[in-house]
Amino acid sequence: MKTVKGSSCGISRRALLQYSAATGAVAATGNFPMPAIAQARPIKIGYVSPATGPLAPFAAADQFMLNQFREATKGGLKVGNVTRPIEVILKDSQSNPNRAAQVAKDLIVQDKIDLMLVGNTPETTNPVCTQCEIEEVACVSSLAPWQPWFIGQQANPGGGPPAWKPFNYVYHYFWGLEDVIGVFTNMWGQLETNKVVGALFPNDGDGNAWGDKEVGFPPVLAKQGYKLVDPGRYQNLTDNFSAQITAFKNASAEIITGVVLPPDYTTFWKQALQQGFKPKAASVGKALLFPSSVEALGKDGHNISTEVWWTPNHPFKSSINGMTAKQLADAFEAATKQQWSQPVGFAHSLYEVGLDVLKRTAEIGNAKATAKAIAETNLDTVVGKVQWNGQGVPPFATKNVTKTPLVGGQWRTKDGKR
Repeated sequence: MKTVKGSSCGISRRALLQYSAATGAVAATGNFPMPAIAQARPIKIGYVSPATGPLAPFAAADQFMLNQFREATKGGLKVGNVTRPIEVILKDSQSNPNRAAQVAKDLIVQDKIDLMLVGNTPETTNPVCTQCEIEEVACVSSLAPWQPWFIGQQANPGGGPPAWKPFNYVYHYFWGLEDVIGVFTNMWGQLETNKVVGALFPNDGDGNAWGDKEVGFPPVLAKQGYKLVDPGRYQNLTDNFSAQITAFKNASAEIITGVVLPPDYTTFWKQALQQGFKPKAASVGKALLFPSSVEALGKDGHNISTEVWWTPNHPFKSSINGMTAKQLADAFEAATKQQWSQPVGFAHSLYEVGLDVLKRTAEIGNAKATAKAIAETNLDTVVGKVQWNGQGVPPFATKNVTKTPLVGGQWRTKDGKR
């Protein structure tokens, strides 16, 4: 049981909320008039993303999507006989996991949100979801492979293997490492190579999971006859990749893979070419999702490849406003004067799932009821169906994880332009 900060009476936060709701109901039905505003308390949604810092490209669509959501819900949401306004409180993680955890706690404790939405790599999703699970607040998470998301929250502080326990309040939808490995190896199989792969795995949630000897790239690539050259974890935002480049050159690596911050891949690729290392294939997650990353490479960005989660050509439409994937991408480009990127669709889908959950929640403000509504989701969104049905994930993750489609893509440039 969690006690309220600054209280010595031992009343839990949840009990206090329930008590407040009960006394409010008595006052509303007795001789004590309640002000109208109290009957229409806003439904509060917290949204955490990296608006600044090296992960900022993931959050480029946030303000556009928030404006769309506010327009769609400006009439409020009818709950019982009362129409209640919906308030979204956006918080910047600054691309820092510690900051993400702090702003998540602020949203929970100070703003008293009813639902948390979060996305954009394990460095954002994991600390936020951990806070939600601790504080017993319902949360929908996305935009991070499910293994780094799930495993990253299962650490055993006493040592030994993770407990693999399901979560009660946090739910995640995205693809998994098995999907991205399949996509990358299918692309590599179309080339004649020596099957030697150089790995760029940073010391963060993504890098540690992608390089994990049990759930990551190493065991799968070994079974398929690839030799993985992993020089070890490097620190994000490093300015010197000479050690990695030397290791790849010495091993005659003809393929490069990894999960790299956008500015880090620019640094690596330019240094690699300067040092005479140019592999036949480069398939890199995270960094190569964004047009700006490829533009930074100029003509040297030609033919590099990445995973593809969402495009304007995906055959899905929004459950909020009926827009097709293409219409959504076009609207984003018209409003922001930027080219669409893959997080556009998933940022929109988080609001889709959040609104659908709130519509079906039996009691707004009751985290267990909200979590139950998340678990029962069966929604067609602009990124595909979201339904926690346990398909395609191991038994320990079936309650909290559902998967979305994944394919591969290759960038084409002309005269240094996309």
